[in-house]
Amino acid sequence: MEEAAAGMHGTHRAPVCYRHPDRETGVRCARCERPICPECMVSASVGFQCPECVRGGSGTGHPPTASRPRTLAGGTITADPRLLTKVLIGINLAVFLVQQAVGSSFTDHFELIGRAQYYQFGPFEGVAEGQYYRLLTAMFLHSPTNYTHILFNMLSLWWIGGPLEAALGRARYLTLYFVSGLAGSALTYLVADPRLPSLGASGAIFGLFGATGVLMRRLNYDLRPLIALLVVNLIITFTPGFNIAWEAHIGGLVAGVAVGFAMIHAPRDKRTLVQYGACAVVLAVVVVLTLVRTAQLA
Repeated sequence: MEEAAAGMHGTHRAPVCYRHPDRETGVRCARCERPICPECMVSASVGFQCPECVRGGSGTGHPPTASRPRTLAGGTITADPRLLTKVLIGINLAVFLVQQAVGSSFTDHFELIGRAQYYQFGPFEGVAEGQYYRLLTAMFLHSPTNYTHILFNMLSLWWIGGPLEAALGRARYLTLYFVSGLAGSALTYLVADPRLPSLGASGAIFGLFGATGVLMRRLNYDLRPLIALLVVNLIITFTPGFNIAWEAHIGGLVAGVAVGFAMIHAPRDKRTLVQYGACAVVLAVVVVLTLVRTAQLA
């Protein structure tokens, strides 16, 4: 996975961002034509501009054409474009440490399970019995005995999530993360054996993969490294013996592509409506799938 991820930054031939020489890009500032990466892109009236041109500092003597700096998707430019990615990594690691310290009793209360199961600590109810919160809490759970699981997920969150947060802005990025994770949980609840518990942290990660693919295509990046990384992950997902909840991966990936497309390709004049409207539609599908499965298990 490390080799494949590294390829995302080095296999395609493209100029490098003038502010971040380690980042290749296929986009240039509409005013000064310097190469700019997603973190430096500011949405302007025509195309994208670099931060200097937006502030009127391009040296041309012309006033800036964008009054409010915006990310590629219309979000607010922030001082730390990776802040939420760091917070999400911190939350996942904190929950994992709690799992290690408390033991299975903690995981039993928050994992995704369709029907009630009985453990040594007493009866626990599942989603079908009304514990819908499990669709959300399972998004932050990893296998407490499989360190590779959380390692790959957190590395992927850092490599993929950081640039995506910079391109979308914090609100849109966080919405994408939770919508993708919930979609993965909903598909797991609908399809998987309701008696078997699952940990759905990877659903949100696959959602970020899907949105990153949309972003890379929008910026004319070489998609082959990302596709190779996805193929490797999907092969592992469906390999017998790994006991991976493939439903969470597929559900998160599909939701990530759908929401990512709306976030990145929404028309400027109706951007917010289209972006959050798409999120609302995906969430509506999540609700419908959950209610259908609950009715089936009643």
